[in-house]
Amino acid sequence: MTDHAPRIVRADTPQGASAQLHGRWGAAELGTRPQWEAVCEQLRASPPAPGLGWDLTQLQWLDHVGAQLVWNHWQRAWPAQLACTDGQRDMLERVAEFTTATPPAREPWRLAEQADHLGVLVLHGLSHARHMLEMVGQLLLDLGRLARAPRRGPWRDVSGHLYRMGATALPITALVGFLIGVVLAYLMSLQLRQFGAESFIVNILGISLIRELGPMLAAILVAGRSGSAITAQIGVMRVTEELDAMRVMGIPHGFRLVMPRTLALALAMPLISVWTTLAALAGGMLAADISMDISPAYFVQALPAAVKVGNLGLAMAKSVVFGAFIALIGCHWGLRVKPNTQSLGEGTTASVVTSITMVIIVDALFAVAFKNIGI
Repeated sequence: MTDHAPRIVRADTPQGASAQLHGRWGAAELGTRPQWEAVCEQLRASPPAPGLGWDLTQLQWLDHVGAQLVWNHWQRAWPAQLACTDGQRDMLERVAEFTTATPPAREPWRLAEQADHLGVLVLHGLSHARHMLEMVGQLLLDLGRLARAPRRGPWRDVSGHLYRMGATALPITALVGFLIGVVLAYLMSLQLRQFGAESFIVNILGISLIRELGPMLAAILVAGRSGSAITAQIGVMRVTEELDAMRVMGIPHGFRLVMPRTLALALAMPLISVWTTLAALAGGMLAADISMDISPAYFVQALPAAVKVGNLGLAMAKSVVFGAFIALIGCHWGLRVKPNTQSLGEGTTASVVTSITMVIIVDALFAVAFKNIGI
């Protein structure tokens, strides 16, 4: 071993046992595997203890790598007895200042904990399902109450929600529908032109837009626009304690909050769906005329023969279900908001995600259950 090799020498002093560091404790010396292993073995043989002093004055060289190694060996605490130069102390203080805390040890994987976590998620999901079932049952009771006394119904609320959720959504749904129709027509024209089947673009656009894409696209837009608004409105009422005030005054939440929004969105969704489908067909018609020389007159004439009326009826029925579920999900998450702003944001996000997921699932169920209608 050379004089420059890093090493630890145990010595007895009048103050007690001392660990003296010799050699060069730098990146160049500690970077070689034999010297690193030798130093680590000597450090393990000299664990930090209250009666053990440390002497760094015999060192020939000490840089931040060696200082970090020594500081970690001291368990990131200054020893009771330390002899060092001012420069060495400054370096150790810089290392101590910028040394980050050791991350906690990762707990081992346990089957019991995973099963417990899964059980908590299942119970949480069952709680949401129970609340949704209660809301649906209460909605049916409120609809029966409205049928028995229609003059006492919250028609002004229904009218206001119908305007905000339906009429104000027409511009954005028309724009998105028109652009989707243009994109679909251009993509299809590239494929149909290869087989000389340009006229079949009417069939493809008609079936895809009227039966599937039109209602689902409108529902997704409404879920992101109106579903989040419903959750935010009711959530703010929770934060400002308006829901508690309604309960104190004997005003039922279901009859004055849930039912008007559900009725309004169930009525507005079929109209929004038809509006979006018409805009998408207009975009597809324009793109077909430009890219494939299919005139709008031929498009309008061939569309009734290519698409049966049953597809339109199925789309309207799906839209009613979409609207009712979007409103119910928005009310569900709004009523479960806790009186703080963080819960309000989380509830709004969960409402949009749940509504869009529900739209896709219900659309898939309709596609499987009514696959023979309109085809």
